[in-house]
Parts: sequence; C-alpha cells; structure tokens
Amino acid sequence: MGKDQSNSVSSSDARAKASSIEASASAGGFKRMTSARKQSAVLRLLRGEPLDMLSRELQVTAADLSEWRDKFLAAGEASLKARPRDGREAEVNRLKSKVGGLTMDNELLIERISRMETARPFVQRRSKA
Repeated sequence: MGKDQSNSVSSSDARAKASSIEASASAGGFKRMTSARKQSAVLRLLRGEPLDMLSRELQVTAADLSEWRDKFLAAGEASLKARPRDGREAEVNRLKSKVGGLTMDNELLIERISRMETARPFVQRRSKA
C-alpha cells in the first residue's frame, strides 16, 4: 500500500481497525503487543481514557503505557521540528558539488602550470622551411 493510499484511510476506519485489534486481544487473553496495538492504546490514552482502566483491559503495566505515550509524543514532536524539504536544498547540494569539482580542477591546473614553469623552459623548435 502506497503513502497516498495509507493517508486516505478515514478516522472511522482507523477506529474500527483499532477496536478489532483490541477485541481479538481481549478475547484470546494476553496477545503480543504489536506496534498497531501499542498505537491504538496510546491513541485511546490521548483521547482521554483513564490509564488504569486501559492498563487492566490490555493487561500491560501503566508504566509501559506511559512509556509508549511519551515515545509516541516525542516522535511526533521530532517530525514537526524537521524542515520540510523542497527543491532548493537539492539544487544547493548539486551546485556545491559542481563548485567543488571546478575548484579541484583549478588547483590541479595551477599545480601543473607551476611544475611546467619550474622545469626546463619551452624549447624553440626550428621551422621546417
């Protein structure tokens, strides 16, 4: 599934998926806490469900739930701090690379010229006439 398709999932679909995940977990007893189940639990916490009730229902410690919530919020905060990328950054990097290449070429040519000047001078050739 591509990014465009995953972004088009409505919030009601997400809630239905989360409730089905939780229902399967509570019906069969303790289940492995997948990232989807953790995300669902954190979203329920953020919507205002009490920590202790959710902890008992999902059979995880309140400390685990709090840790998941904190990590979830920290990741969200970090993504908001990141600068949006646009075409200018790529263009700047391309131009910096080009300037670096030209600078290196100039340095090599200067070195070559200095070697030629310190070596023997150009020999005058006689014309074939």
